Amino acid sequence: MSSRKFHRLSACFLAIYIVLHLGNHLMAVAGVHAHLAFMQAIRPLYRNAVVEPLLLACVLFQCGSGIWMVLRGWKKRSGLVAWLQAGSGLYLALFLLVHVGAVLFGRAALRLDTNFYYAAAGFVLMPYVLFFAPYYFLAVCALFTHLGCAAYWQVEARSPMVRRLAIGVPAGVGLVLAVLINLALAGVLHPLAIPAKYLMIYQ
Repeated sequence: MSSRKFHRLSACFLAIYIVLHLGNHLMAVAGVHAHLAFMQAIRPLYRNAVVEPLLLACVLFQCGSGIWMVLRGWKKRSGLVAWLQAGSGLYLALFLLVHVGAVLFGRAALRLDTNFYYAAAGFVLMPYVLFFAPYYFLAVCALFTHLGCAAYWQVEARSPMVRRLAIGVPAGVGLVLAVLINLALAGVLHPLAIPAKYLMIYQ
């Protein structure tokens, strides 16, 4: 099996977790209590001795294989869709490495529950919000743009309208989700009372 096929297989496994994770973030639209309750319900599904190591291995493989494919095909790549796919994939790889590393560091070194407050703390303090707001926003947009590019290649032989929809619909969904998630993390939708232990990370 080629590295590209392994990349897709790994992506399918990660997609199950990502759907749960994004769903968890969207629960914050209803309030932090809803987010935390949903998180407690789904954590046993992925934070266990079997699934979690597989997820971490898939993240590393996904990032490594994605970066390698982008670099390998750099000179052969042409067209807006191909560059969108490469650019969104590179950003996702960097985001996953930083994000997963930060979560593991928070759990192991800081001894914190890496929940909603762990992410939201960076949204309420200056100048950190200037990094975290685009960091999360672009990650969600990049994810759905990358999926849209993959869908585009599946309908490449179809009409221009179908091809545009293949990218435009996922990208539009990603944009809406990115805005909602950022608003929730920033405390715009509901008042936030972030515990001091999370704020102390940045002090």
